[in-house]
Amino acid sequence: MIRVLLVDDQPLIRAGLRMLCEAEPDLTVAGEADNGRDAVTLAARLTPDVIVMDLRMPGVDGITATGRILAERPGARVLVLTTFGDDDHLYPALTAGACGFLLKDAPPAELLDGIRRAAAGDSPFSQDVLRRLVRRAVDARVGEPKRIPGLTTRERDVLELVAEGLSNTEIAERLHIGVTTVKTHVTSLMAKTDSPNRVRLALYARS
Repeated sequence: MIRVLLVDDQPLIRAGLRMLCEAEPDLTVAGEADNGRDAVTLAARLTPDVIVMDLRMPGVDGITATGRILAERPGARVLVLTTFGDDDHLYPALTAGACGFLLKDAPPAELLDGIRRAAAGDSPFSQDVLRRLVRRAVDARVGEPKRIPGLTTRERDVLELVAEGLSNTEIAERLHIGVTTVKTHVTSLMAKTDSPNRVRLALYARS
């Protein structure tokens, strides 16, 4: 069972998130907070598996709260869920230690998948955010994708498209294969390159 702490200053948002989580057999809401100060306190007391964190809140904001939570419990998994996907919110949140960054207009299934992935140690990002991170990171590198030994031809194809910032769906369409097959190749590539997430995989390919 994945225990989730919900942090958002809007009661309606928290209620919706609670309903989503508690409808799933493997998720349970351990607690709720409507500000960053209480989030820090509850995170220490409840030790949830995943903290779903809003960014803009009165008093202590989500970025400050994330930093405090990670300072006290470095292994905590803070998943940002926000309306604001611009760089002024994204990079401070990641610097504070957030493991992922989702937007509030994401489909419910994407949010639930993000919580599960965060609990499993992955780094979930909304697709537009991920594409921007990958392209910005890759733009800072020079050269063609690295020739990594031990990869199949199809894995090399997938790796090159990941390095271009394409989503799984876009890769599937480009290579005429299923999205599930793409996910399998990406998982294999991350294992073979010891990359914890898709951004690091793209950087590995271009380094």
